[in-house]
Amino acid sequence: MHRFFLLMFGAQIAAAPLAVAQTTGHAGSHTTSPPAAGAATSADRAAIDHAIATVYPSLVRIFAVTSDQFGGREVKHEIAGSGTIISPDGYVVTNHHVAGRAQRIKCTLSNREEVPADLVGTDPLSDLTVLKLHPATPRTFPAAHFGSSAMLRSGDPVLAMGSPLALSQSVTRGIVSNTEMIMPRFFGDFGAGRLDGEDVGTIVRWIGHDASIYPGNSGGPLVNLSGQIVGINEISLGLGGAIPGDLAKSVVEALIRDGRVHRSWTGLEVQPRLRSMAGPGALAAWVADGSPAAAAGVTAGDMLVRVNDAPVDARFAEELPPVNQLLFSLPIGKPSAFVVRREGKGDVTLMVTPIERPPSASIPSELRQWGLVVSNLTPVEASEAGRKSADGVRIVSVRAGGPSEQAKPPLIRDDVIREIDGQPVHTLADLESRTHAALSADPAKKVNVLVGYDRGLERRLTVVDMGDPTPNVFAPDARKAWVPVTVQSLTPQLADRLGLKGKTGARVTRVLDDKTPLRVGDVILAIDSEPVRASSPNDDDVFATAIRRYPIGATAHLTVSRSGAEVAVPVVLGTTRAQPREMKTYQDLDFDFRARNFAETDRDDPRFEDAADGVIVESVTEGGWAALAHLQGGDLILAVDAHPIHNVDDLAARMKQTAAKRPASAVLEIRRGIRTMFLEVQPTWK
Repeated sequence: MHRFFLLMFGAQIAAAPLAVAQTTGHAGSHTTSPPAAGAATSADRAAIDHAIATVYPSLVRIFAVTSDQFGGREVKHEIAGSGTIISPDGYVVTNHHVAGRAQRIKCTLSNREEVPADLVGTDPLSDLTVLKLHPATPRTFPAAHFGSSAMLRSGDPVLAMGSPLALSQSVTRGIVSNTEMIMPRFFGDFGAGRLDGEDVGTIVRWIGHDASIYPGNSGGPLVNLSGQIVGINEISLGLGGAIPGDLAKSVVEALIRDGRVHRSWTGLEVQPRLRSMAGPGALAAWVADGSPAAAAGVTAGDMLVRVNDAPVDARFAEELPPVNQLLFSLPIGKPSAFVVRREGKGDVTLMVTPIERPPSASIPSELRQWGLVVSNLTPVEASEAGRKSADGVRIVSVRAGGPSEQAKPPLIRDDVIREIDGQPVHTLADLESRTHAALSADPAKKVNVLVGYDRGLERRLTVVDMGDPTPNVFAPDARKAWVPVTVQSLTPQLADRLGLKGKTGARVTRVLDDKTPLRVGDVILAIDSEPVRASSPNDDDVFATAIRRYPIGATAHLTVSRSGAEVAVPVVLGTTRAQPREMKTYQDLDFDFRARNFAETDRDDPRFEDAADGVIVESVTEGGWAALAHLQGGDLILAVDAHPIHNVDDLAARMKQTAAKRPASAVLEIRRGIRTMFLEVQPTWK
């Protein structure tokens, strides 16, 4: 679902209320959102206080690291949302779009305590997820409870609770506006509510309400004045939208019990009957080939009027979600009686045996060695692509300049990899296994592989040089003669003011080696009687270029203007200093950053003038673990987990040990400008 509706906030983040109702007995200060018309009665005030006191202690603010896949790589994001503790042992309900694909989760309780949490189960079709708090010491948590959303009526007062904009837990007040809110058809796919291939609106009719909610509130509870959860806030379209509590409760129970929701699938999709059609019933719009409904004889155009003992009617779009809930709840593997009405034939009873509903989309995964993000094919995806089976691995995106894009011919999005060097590839696990086997001899080297893949109806071949995308190479420049000073051109204006009118030359601005006989302020007029022809601001390199023509170790006789007099200064020429581009580098593929050894020329930067040791961060990959810890290019890494880092060999060895131990976090001591600081990198190890 688009973030406009889902109220995401942060590097991405999720939605909720901003004002807070006044109450006592829990952490934080709270203010009520102003009433739209007139002040609340004392009875209203008492009911609001009771509801807040009942639910507020169970609110949690959720911070998670989740990921998207695009551009041929996995990009991680920090995301925030809201949730509610629903059991004394620490189960938490929130939205799938908040934490359903999280790699790391922590929850801030109403008393501001931070507690880590694990993902128990998630359900993109209902946009619901269950987490489990894991405190350092076992304890009992304050828990809120579900009430009946079926009892809600338009005009009922409700409270929306959560953490808008990732701020502290808060409360806003409003009324129920609509108990059967759906997405208008004219929104098209933009408003369809798709999450991981699932259309949330297939089974959800939102509770519309006007309690203010903002980004950060997704996953927070909608509460009645009895202090019961009657909805899970999810969307904002001017009105807020909450998933009904009755549906949420059933999904949450399934997730806690099984880690997933088992639904039945018949292969039948229905729509509201047309205006010209008599009711009751729902129109069979599509029947999947080879599905249980097709096998039983259901055809597009049939009017479904009854399933077992349950009548079916859908004249309006608002009536479709209950029909879909009925179809998804049928017993898997057991025949169900579908009564369909056919024009000219009356009612026909067909026995349909549902199977378990497969996921609509599989979760993508990055393969760095290929420069690809790939995924398994679900039966739904295979069918929609016109494929007869789900065999193969679908390419989701390709990294620019990566091995797969450089292949001849290149691989592109939606190609399906079927074999590697003649070995079949049925699943992502097969592709990972073939990759590991090909690189096992030397993971640092590229391996040439023959790839068979499908592009549409074609079976094609290509050759990919697969392997480490970022080899650590360095190439020293050829050394040249050098004088350890920096200079500026002697412009005509400077020459005039320094009493050197008509002269050209290079003025010494810094001495880099105390052993040189030159001083700051000397003006070098000639080298072995040959004038230094530097006279414009762009001629600063003229002196160095002239010196590089000499052999290293030679003596150059400089004519220098010093304190108003010309003096001869012999200088023994040294060797040019190593540049940053010549330094040995290290690329960390777990934390996603690149560093290099300290170069002598780095000391020209005032930030590093007095630095004795360390390695300089060249780049930090956006969306990597180091980026999430706020490591930046130009930082100087001094230590890892208190172990001093002198060069990239030290860093490589320390990071290899870190990867072998797989700790929950690694601490980098860095220098940024004149300050030192400590960054905690918290990866999710694969």
